[in-house]
Amino acid sequence: MPETPVLPYQGIRIVEFTHMVMGPTCGMLLGDLGAEVIKVEPIEGDNTRRLLGSGAGFFPTFNRNKKSIALDLKKPEGVAAALRLIATADIVSENFKPGTMQKLGLDYPSLKARDPRLIYVSHKGFLPGPYDHRTALDEVVQMMGGLAYMTGRAGDPLRAGTSVNDIMGGMFGAIGAMAALRQRELTGEGCEVQSALFENNVFLVAQHMMQFAATGMAAAPMPSRISAWGVYDVFTVKDGEQIFLSAVSDKQWLIFCKAFGLEELMADPRLKTNNDRVRARDWMMPILRSHLAGYSAAELSEVFEKNELPFAPITRPEELFEDEHLNATGGLAPIRMNDGTLSKVPLMPFTLGGERPGIRLQPPLLGEHTDTLLREAGYDDADIERLKAAGAVRGWTG
Repeated sequence: MPETPVLPYQGIRIVEFTHMVMGPTCGMLLGDLGAEVIKVEPIEGDNTRRLLGSGAGFFPTFNRNKKSIALDLKKPEGVAAALRLIATADIVSENFKPGTMQKLGLDYPSLKARDPRLIYVSHKGFLPGPYDHRTALDEVVQMMGGLAYMTGRAGDPLRAGTSVNDIMGGMFGAIGAMAALRQRELTGEGCEVQSALFENNVFLVAQHMMQFAATGMAAAPMPSRISAWGVYDVFTVKDGEQIFLSAVSDKQWLIFCKAFGLEELMADPRLKTNNDRVRARDWMMPILRSHLAGYSAAELSEVFEKNELPFAPITRPEELFEDEHLNATGGLAPIRMNDGTLSKVPLMPFTLGGERPGIRLQPPLLGEHTDTLLREAGYDDADIERLKAAGAVRGWTG
C-alpha cells in the first residue's frame, strides 16, 4: 500500500471561531496542509450551511478537512468547553466583529495569560486604526480600496466576480500563522496575527498606485486602460464567439503575423516594437479584428497553441467541472455538498512533492465531532449529556 504522505502541519491543532469566507479559508488552507482544524459552530450551525444564491456553495468550498463541534457561547458551559479545547490548541482563529471575542473572554490577551505559546489569528475588516470600528464586506473594501474602480468602466465601478479579498485575507491569515509557528520555534512565544480585508485590497491595487508614482498619470479603469502590450485583448469572432488573444513580445508578434498571413503588418516600421504597437492600437486593432473575425474560436485556439502564443477561451465557472486539464491533473476532488450529494471542488493550486494537498475529511456535518472532542477534552459521557440537556452543546443527530 502507498504510504500516507506526511503533511507539513500534521500535529498542529487549530480551534476556529469563523464563519462566511475569510476565516474559514484560513482554516481550510492549514487543514489541507495537515493541521487538525476544529470548527466551533453555533448550536444552529454555521449560517453558510443555509445560504442561497451566490453563497450556496460557501460551506463545502471552505470547510473541508475540518471537524465540527456545536457550542452555545452565550452559555457559560459553552464557553468553558471552548476554553478546554483552546487549552489543547496551537492556534485560535476568529473572524467575528471587533469586541465579540473579548466579551466572551476568548480574546488574545485573555488567552495569552493562560498560554503564552498560543498563536491567535484575527481576521477583520481593517487593521487597527481610524476605520477599525466599521463593518466591512468584500464589496465595501473593493469600493473604497480602488479595485471596483479599476474593474468597472469609467463611471461604473464594479466589484470583482469572486470574493477576492475574503479568500486572500484568509490566505494571508494562514501565512501569518505559518510565520508565527516558525517564530514560536525560535522564541518559545506565541503572538497575535491580524489580517484585514481593506489592507488586502490595497495590496491588490498596489501596482496601480505605483503606476501613478512612476508616471504621474492615474491608472485608468481596466476596460479603458492603456495596455502595456500591443496585442492583448478579447476578440469577437465567427458566430459571435469570444476569445482572448495576445502577443506580448516582439518575437510573438512576428510569429503571430506569419501564422495569419499578416506580412504587411510585420514589415510595417510603425509596428516594429511592442511600444510602437501600443501607440498604434487605435488603427492596428481594427485591422486585426477584421482579419480574425472569420475564424472560429476553435480554429484560433489551434493556431495559437501550435505556435505557443498566449490565448484563452472565455469560460464560464460551471464549465470548469469538465475541464480536461483540471480533471487529468487531479485538480478537482469529490466533495460532499450541504444536501449530502457529491460534487467536485478545486483543490489548492500548488503541489507538494508532486501531489496536490487533498481532502482527508469531508466538510463536517453539524456537531459531527462534538462528543469525541468533548471526551478528548476531559468530559465523561454523563457530563456530555448534561451539557446537551442544558442546550450548551449539540451533537450530531443524523
